[in-house]
Amino acid sequence: MITVAYALRWGLFWAVGLILVSLLSPYHPWQSILSTSFGIGGSHWDILYHLGGNGPWIPKIDGIVPGGIEAPEGCQVEQIHMISRHGERYPTSSAGSRMLTLLQRIKDSNITLKGDLEFVNDWQYFSLEPSAEHDQLTNTGPYAGTLSSFAAGTRLRTRYLHLLTSIPSSQSTKFWASDCNRVIETARYFATGFFGLDWNSTRAKLQVIPETPDLGADTLTPGDTCLKYRDDLLTGHDYGLIQLAKFRSAYLPAVSARFQAQNPGIKFSDGELYSMQEMCGFEILVRGSSQWCDIFNHDDWLNFEYARDVIHYYRAGPGNQFGPALGWLWLNATANLLSKGPDAGKLFFSFVHDGDIIPMLAALDLFHSKEHLPVSHRPRNRQWRTSQVTPMNGRIIFERLRCNRASRETPLNQEKASKHYVRININDGIVALPKCESGPGSSCPLEEFPAFVQRRGGEIGDFRKMCGLGDDAPARIEFLHQ
Repeated sequence: MITVAYALRWGLFWAVGLILVSLLSPYHPWQSILSTSFGIGGSHWDILYHLGGNGPWIPKIDGIVPGGIEAPEGCQVEQIHMISRHGERYPTSSAGSRMLTLLQRIKDSNITLKGDLEFVNDWQYFSLEPSAEHDQLTNTGPYAGTLSSFAAGTRLRTRYLHLLTSIPSSQSTKFWASDCNRVIETARYFATGFFGLDWNSTRAKLQVIPETPDLGADTLTPGDTCLKYRDDLLTGHDYGLIQLAKFRSAYLPAVSARFQAQNPGIKFSDGELYSMQEMCGFEILVRGSSQWCDIFNHDDWLNFEYARDVIHYYRAGPGNQFGPALGWLWLNATANLLSKGPDAGKLFFSFVHDGDIIPMLAALDLFHSKEHLPVSHRPRNRQWRTSQVTPMNGRIIFERLRCNRASRETPLNQEKASKHYVRININDGIVALPKCESGPGSSCPLEEFPAFVQRRGGEIGDFRKMCGLGDDAPARIEFLHQ
């Protein structure tokens, strides 16, 4: 018989368990359930799915393969390659400076704001030490970048424990981070969750790859080494900002008019209104919630989400002539390792910026658009959506699967009775590679994947030539190996 004391004890156990899961998870469990149930097009509105990369990690729920992230029946993951954005952070110094400038202008105006903006009269900026905290991981609130990175390592340790334990304890696993403090700290917190507290002694070794222009193609941050991309103000890195400004001018004047009707004494520019929308996501990352989110309606947020799609698409994605060439470097190195299989290593973790992941997606041509994204309006349907792909701590994992085929082969010939596939996991959602999805769970047959990558390389062109580098510059990634 179940006694009252027994029931209370187990009730308390599960309550504590739920709290611990909530703390260790980068998102609340019930939030995930709601988002998964209703999605971005249903009756449930979740602001986290419309922050365009300025919000905390969220699972991908749009355009994924049914069946979850477990390996398909008869298959086992035998090698993984992860490329991950850094964890949740404060605004960059440039974005944060624009926010502070806006707040100071409001203060200097000596106007008591009314209507939607009334809360700003008593609101305090979410960083007490902006000069020290801008650009760095957040370390407070339920979405702290430190916690999220550790939790990601713990969750992937649970998922891929069979790979970790199959590596001799005396063998050190290398992993990589670009040379930026928030990226390095993300890698370290992740390693603590994945390898354990003492990872730096024997289990793993972090290699920091400089973000300098002298590395050529042997880099995690090709946007820093591609000279033409960096220096061309019209079609290079800044092309995304040019296109963003065009779309902001299409949707923000209506917001400006709404706020000015409530506060005739002050008018806000497109850039200032955009900073207000940015503050919503960044305050969430520090405090867990933000009143800035409430002053914009759903259509405003759909436009902001699209604005973030626009800047990424044209800054380093398919809409930029350099984008695919930048991303092909890591993709090609990974495809070669997938072909070699677990003998070349079982665990590969690379930590970078969203601006380094976007080009890889362009090279992979995963979210293909028949036409470039318009900047005069928000299209109803589009494949290119970055909110669920590159949120803070966003990660893409390429899995090499070994799947047993129906066969009467003897155990001695079991390897001959197996086939290998590549599966793409984006933020815990499996995504099919178009025209290469005939394998179990819409995976791509391994014999087809390297050929696809090489074909894309031929279409994209030579990195050194496109970037204006000499023949003496490194032509490929060399460091990515165990």
